Amino acid sequence: GRKKKTKVLNLIDRLVNYKASVCLFIKNLCVPFDNNLAERDLRMIKVKTKVSGCFRSEEGAQEYLTIMSYIGTAHKHGINAFTAIREALLGNSDIIFN
Repeated sequence: GRKKKTKVLNLIDRLVNYKASVCLFIKNLCVPFDNNLAERDLRMIKVKTKVSGCFRSEEGAQEYLTIMSYIGTAHKHGINAFTAIREALLGNSDIIFN
C-alpha cells in the first residue's frame, strides 16, 4: 500500500491547499492573525491559576470570570478596559453593548 505521510508533509499539503485562507490576514488587516479567541480568553485564567496556585473560593473564581468576561467583551467591541470598568462602576455597564 501507500506509505504513510509524516506530520510535516501533512502540514505542508494543508498549507498549500488552503494558502488563500492562511494568508488572508496579510491582504485584509481586519482579519486577525489567528482565530483562536477561545484560547486567548482562557489563557489569563490559566496564568492566574499558575501564579496564585488556585482560587481561594468558588465565589472568588466566579467573580474573577465575570470581570474577565466583561473586559473581554469590551475589548471585542473596541472599548478600552479601563473605560469599561469605570462606566460599570458608575452604573452604565451596558456601554459595551451600544
